[in-house]
Amino acid sequence: MGTTQTRVDGRIARGNQTRRLILGRAVDVASVEGLEGLSLGRLANELKLSKSGVFALFGSKEDLQLATIRAAVKIYLEHVVQPAGDLPPGIGRLWKVCASWLTYSRERVFPGGCFFHSVLAEYDAREGKVHDALVAARTNWFSYLGQTVREAQRAGEIAEDADVPQLVFEIAALLEMANAESVLYGEYTSYDRAATAIRNRLRDVATDASLLPDTA
Repeated sequence: MGTTQTRVDGRIARGNQTRRLILGRAVDVASVEGLEGLSLGRLANELKLSKSGVFALFGSKEDLQLATIRAAVKIYLEHVVQPAGDLPPGIGRLWKVCASWLTYSRERVFPGGCFFHSVLAEYDAREGKVHDALVAARTNWFSYLGQTVREAQRAGEIAEDADVPQLVFEIAALLEMANAESVLYGEYTSYDRAATAIRNRLRDVATDASLLPDTA
């Protein structure tokens, strides 16, 4: 019984390791070529894995795409959301989230820039599970930004009459424009411009402008 269990545990561990390897490559490919650029056969060839083993882990291209989105969400949370987790609720936390997003895109955590900006255009007019998974990820991101703004309001650091949905929309638009310009033109000044614009916008709604940094 013990030997059998050890073998089973070993197979599971190897399967999990292979799955992580495949998804690590898949998120990079998708950020550049889109989710349609993924195929089980291609990933098996590139990673020098048996096709049968890869197909055993992901039953279909759609399963692979959905798993890739989930893997990208985890990476996104690690680089964008978690760095602000230890900060108290307030405008400083909101700024840290914005700064972390700009760093995440600038440093090309995904080679194609922001993973979600890259793949959303593929599926925004489609229907199906992949579209729904991307919508859910974006909705959760906007909800988190809104929650962070409202927490700053309750902390007395953002004006009570600030229009939260409008502020969230403007922040997200500036972040995504910085990413798009940088990836398209291969330049990085757009991140500085976005940081300046976001700081200025937050100063407009801050109860104390000194709570925000003068520079990034």
